[in-house]
Amino acid sequence: VRLMESGGGSVQSGGSLRLSCAISGLTYTTYNLDYNMAWFRQTPGKEREGVAMIGSDDSTTYVDSVKGRFTISRDNSKNTMYLQMNSMKPEDTAMYYCAVDGAVGRILGPDQVFVALEYDLWGQGTQVTVSS
Repeated sequence: VRLMESGGGSVQSGGSLRLSCAISGLTYTTYNLDYNMAWFRQTPGKEREGVAMIGSDDSTTYVDSVKGRFTISRDNSKNTMYLQMNSMKPEDTAMYYCAVDGAVGRILGPDQVFVALEYDLWGQGTQVTVSS
């Protein structure tokens, strides 16, 4: 399984970016179940922070700091997950990683959705820089 992020870059405060995560090698069951997928971000010296998550049941969860500004989605026909980021702020500057929970159909509890250890597949990251 391989995850490849793209779409990072530099943007001014108030601007937008859309990150993509191309996923290859995942298999799906005949019941069309899905995987928990998430975006995390990390800045130097800090722990990796969960930003947005789309569950195996297509529920979505966002960290408070991005609610109303970021939208997570996925297109199974393209095996791609997205993070649309609007009204960006300098504090959004970080390396962004996509992550997948390899247990198909698993439901994560509220205290699990942004725990990095719950995800066993990771991309290499894409840098996002927001200038004021």
